[in-house]
Amino acid sequence: MIKLKNVTKIYKMGDETIYALKNVNLTIDEGEFVSIMGPSGSGKSTLLNIIGCLDKPTEGEVYIDNIRTNDLDDNELTKIRRDKIGFVFQQFNLIPLLTALENVELPLIFKYRNSMSKEERRKRALECLKMAELEERFANHKPNQLSGGQQQRVAIARALANNPPIILADEPTGALDSKTGEKIMMLLKKLNENGKTIIVVTHDPNVARFGNRIIYIKDGRIEKEEVLIRGDYDK
Repeated sequence: MIKLKNVTKIYKMGDETIYALKNVNLTIDEGEFVSIMGPSGSGKSTLLNIIGCLDKPTEGEVYIDNIRTNDLDDNELTKIRRDKIGFVFQQFNLIPLLTALENVELPLIFKYRNSMSKEERRKRALECLKMAELEERFANHKPNQLSGGQQQRVAIARALANNPPIILADEPTGALDSKTGEKIMMLLKKLNENGKTIIVVTHDPNVARFGNRIIYIKDGRIEKEEVLIRGDYDK
């Protein structure tokens, strides 16, 4: 599903050269739940951005669903993000003037334009809100009328709208209390059990243990990996 070969990412800041990633090799199979863990500045968000086709490596190769992304233009990368990847962010990134339902409908409008009716979009958005375990009575609430946990569920529903095989979550519990965060992680675990490939970036070891594999990154390098048996997240 995802393969990185000798990936290096370099940023130039004046005369200074910063290696955000150094010679990273990583393979993530279809249906895995992988946690990427490391301290602030370790390169984990850069790694997620490259997997999500939001950024390109300075060196090395990136494959998403057997497609080499290095030489794709912006339109081709947009299509991969639209069709293959759903994004969930720490700060939810919902549009405040739109209802929960309208926020989830947005990716459908961008993808299908005039080929999907308003009724079909609404039906699909409601299905996604249900999958994200948000009660239908909140569908017409705007973000400021929802709790943090409810907003994150809307963000997850939006990520599911185009039925992508991959969900990328960048610190999805960072803005939530521990109890609500655990519920969000249980939801992501359920989506994984239903076939989605889930990749979560976190600095929280309790969150990381919801995955089946933890990738530890430090100073731009993969330091080690840990394979977890199913059920470790309950401990």
